[in-house]
Amino acid sequence: MFERLVRTLETCPMVKRGDYNYFIHPITDGVPIVDPALLREVCNGMIKVLDLSGVDKIVVVEAMGIHIGSVLSTMTDIPMTIVRKREYKLPGEIAVHQKTGYSKGELFINGISKGDRVVIVDDVISTGGTMKALLAALEIAGAEVVDICFAIQRGTPEIGRPYKSLVRINVTEKVHVVDRNI
Repeated sequence: MFERLVRTLETCPMVKRGDYNYFIHPITDGVPIVDPALLREVCNGMIKVLDLSGVDKIVVVEAMGIHIGSVLSTMTDIPMTIVRKREYKLPGEIAVHQKTGYSKGELFINGISKGDRVVIVDDVISTGGTMKALLAALEIAGAEVVDICFAIQRGTPEIGRPYKSLVRINVTEKVHVVDRNI
């Protein structure tokens, strides 16, 4: 299961950002090229593991959740909303203050209404900082988060609720896939 994802992860390049070993991969970075078969494998996997019954919207985080969410939305006919890095000042916009292992900043939620049943999909979870902030903001918006799925889980970050991932990795000088479909 997820052979293409596993193979590309275990052979992807690595760079250092301070003390952080950062892996470069088409799903998480969009480089060097996003293979349609890899993206299809990820989205088919998410459809299999996510609870999509009665879901009103797919929520993705800019930037690397967009390609996954776009394909998933097209495959399921569930509309997608993008949590953006830019403020639009639309009525009901909610600011999300996020901090990850290698960056921090603000994200902005639009297009979520009280009572919306949503799933969150994203490329990777590493520290859980972005997801904790997003979950708090969705609660303020009055949305019900039905399910969460990441293509890649780095380690075992805690976000205060269960989530799913297609693969779990450990990163040293290279990526090691340690679990599949968790």
